Amino acid sequence: MSTGTEMTATVTDAAPGEADAGVGPEGVFAAAQQAACDELADLVGRVQACRATGLARSTYYRHNRASPAPVRPAPTPHTERSQPRALSAAERARVRELLNSPEHVDEAPATVWAKLLDAGEYYCSVSTMYRILREHGEVRERRRQASHPPRVKPELVATKPNQVWSWDITKLAGPARGIWFSLYVIIDIYSRYTPGWMITHREDQELARRFLRESITKHHVDPDTLTLHADRGAAMKSKTVAEMLSDLHVTRSHSRPKTSNDNPYSEAQFKR
Repeated sequence: MSTGTEMTATVTDAAPGEADAGVGPEGVFAAAQQAACDELADLVGRVQACRATGLARSTYYRHNRASPAPVRPAPTPHTERSQPRALSAAERARVRELLNSPEHVDEAPATVWAKLLDAGEYYCSVSTMYRILREHGEVRERRRQASHPPRVKPELVATKPNQVWSWDITKLAGPARGIWFSLYVIIDIYSRYTPGWMITHREDQELARRFLRESITKHHVDPDTLTLHADRGAAMKSKTVAEMLSDLHVTRSHSRPKTSNDNPYSEAQFKR
């Protein structure tokens, strides 16, 4: 009987929380560890709090998990996010003032950045300098650039024969591999008649000059009545051919650069 009395006294003298919860010393330690981690998390962050108290992060997250999960706010668009280390408006204005100063106005941002660094001054990175200048339209090619006017699409109209001719040169396969012939062909875009053609072993400006002169002379074309259209091949744009056509009072016309369909009659004829 005395033994039972001692056991009853032992249970009664236990901590009220432990007796009510029905847990042992390990449960009491875990609860205290969790409470300490919760308090530290507000001060040093979750990771550091778990490391200091020896509590696994998975246990911390499981204990503090909200069910159902709270609604997350919509993410801020990247263009609207503010970088904590970004320069202020006054600092950006100072950098722009330095870049446009008489001392550095003719220097690249990388050169300005290096000179300021040698003088013991650092304001921002080279890329930030470029960004500041780009915001104000002050980054561009400073060298003189060739400006090419827009090419006008050639539009030729023929109401009778011998008004507009189109000519071109194409390759013809020879009797053996690697052997090619050059076919010179003129077509009248009004009648689709072929005023002249010639097959040679090569494409040459002197051959083209002779071919065109003979074809124009053979058909008795009056001066200033014929327009000769071609693409921008070497023979077509050669000085030899241009001088000959000028002597015969024939108007030259060429396709736009890299535009094959500006010479459709000759191209369609070779495609057959």
